[in-house]
Amino acid sequence: MLYDAYEMQRSMLAGASAFANFSAELLSNPANPFAYFGGGPVLASALEVFAHAAAPRGKPEFGLDRTVIDGKEVDVTETIVLRKPFGQLKRFVRKGVEGGPRLLIVAPMSGHYATLLRGTVERMLPFADVYITDWRDARAVPLSDGSFDLDDYIDYLIEFLHEIGPGAHMLAVCQPSVPAYAAACLMSADKDPCRPRTLTLMGGPIDTRQAPTAVNTLATERPFAWFEQNVVATVPMNYPGAGRRVYPGFLQLAGFMTMNLGNHMVSHWEMFKHLVQGDDDSAEATKDFYEEYRSVCDMTAEFYLQTIDVVFQKHALPKGEMTHRGRRVDPGAITDIALLAIEGERDDISGLGQTRAALTIARSLPASAKKYVAVDAGHYGIFNGSKWRTKIAPVLEKWIAAHDA
Repeated sequence: MLYDAYEMQRSMLAGASAFANFSAELLSNPANPFAYFGGGPVLASALEVFAHAAAPRGKPEFGLDRTVIDGKEVDVTETIVLRKPFGQLKRFVRKGVEGGPRLLIVAPMSGHYATLLRGTVERMLPFADVYITDWRDARAVPLSDGSFDLDDYIDYLIEFLHEIGPGAHMLAVCQPSVPAYAAACLMSADKDPCRPRTLTLMGGPIDTRQAPTAVNTLATERPFAWFEQNVVATVPMNYPGAGRRVYPGFLQLAGFMTMNLGNHMVSHWEMFKHLVQGDDDSAEATKDFYEEYRSVCDMTAEFYLQTIDVVFQKHALPKGEMTHRGRRVDPGAITDIALLAIEGERDDISGLGQTRAALTIARSLPASAKKYVAVDAGHYGIFNGSKWRTKIAPVLEKWIAAHDA
């Protein structure tokens, strides 16, 4: 019933958004006298803010069709290298550019699409041959395609690395730090020739016992059964994945918005003021951020619940108790995969020390193959924005270059 109620609300808001958008355009039309005086501009701006907030959203596009390498503009084409039921391996092909490090960016399966890492991809394109995990919205996957849990996630990463071939590098942002680390452990234990040369973990919950955040507290203060009963819903009949049990993206978005409600309200107030003042560029910047932020997708219930259990409640990986299809995941198996851990000092999702723990538990890896970086940034700022571009990405590039041969 939860998902059905949401769909009803979404349909009503979609209509209200369309009407508000129409009214805003009418009030701001140059041919309309009310566009120049009285309350017309203020009302038009208010309606535009509401229309943007209430509009329905689908999967965004990466829109990365060119990059600049050595001062020359290069065309970029997105290609699908490997398709799987719950995700695909996407490559950004740089026309006429050969060689360079091959980098697999592992996007979070945490309510947002892989396009959340658009800025990450864009910054790395001049340096690397970039691949990314492009996860599907679980509500779009028919029940006939089976299930998808944390074990499947790890299998996908190993298969993607095999598809890319030996000598690749892997970058995991936030949530996939645990499955990426587990994949590295398993591939190292097997002496798999396609194991990554480097693994970079950014703001990931390797050990959430370190500096627990509000997100970690939420996951531990309630029993496992609470999550099964309160945040899992069934996909309605109007989607291909009808009947699938999921953790809806709209619930996760609501949680994130609530955590920083004051900041979001201020952002929308500033957008309103920019519109009233005619500062369209500033208003558009805010719109672009929320266009991505509000584009959410569902994840399978089994993946979500297994993650809550293994990562946040049992802390299985740092304790050496995590298993993959009955086989223990041993961090001590990593002996030649260079590890880089990056954290944000103001990260309110993954606290300081949670990602760094990956270096500590890799007990067989030489200290020379480990590196830790902490920057004055929040969670989003680790992989997007000016600090990512100017302070973090250069460190990552040097680390990869030093271990690419």
